[in-house]
Amino acid sequence: MALCAGGAFAQSMPGASAAIKDAAGKDLGKITLTQHPGGIVIRGELEGLPPGWHAFHIHAAGKCEPDFAAAGGHFNPNNAKHGLAGKEPHGGDLPGFYVDERGHARFEAFTHGVSLNDGAANSLFGANGTAFVIHAKTDDYATDPAGNSGDRIACGVIKKG
Repeated sequence: MALCAGGAFAQSMPGASAAIKDAAGKDLGKITLTQHPGGIVIRGELEGLPPGWHAFHIHAAGKCEPDFAAAGGHFNPNNAKHGLAGKEPHGGDLPGFYVDERGHARFEAFTHGVSLNDGAANSLFGANGTAFVIHAKTDDYATDPAGNSGDRIACGVIKKG
């Protein structure tokens, strides 16, 4: 009986993931998202990127055609300004991550600017979908619209599950 009762109270948190690929279609790894009451935890493990700091953002269209322009601008459901250093960053703003000399990156971030819940105003699963885009350079966290983060070098469509 205890197992049955415990199962009745257990809640699974919505999740999503994105398979990240470069412009040649090479698989670079995966980024996962888990919804929590206060926001989303984002975890990534990637291989094959150039060493150094890189910006990554959530973009407003779930399309990753080479050069990755099809992913559109940053996801911005509240029409906010770009930049984590600002008072009200938009939903697509995320902290950068570091790639070591072997091309490996492992990172974790938290954001309360987006949701995995269907119907939420800031849901990543609207009609156009969304994607992660990784940039060639780091983000300065201030310059609108993209923080001087350079070319788009990798992309992954965010999908449920």
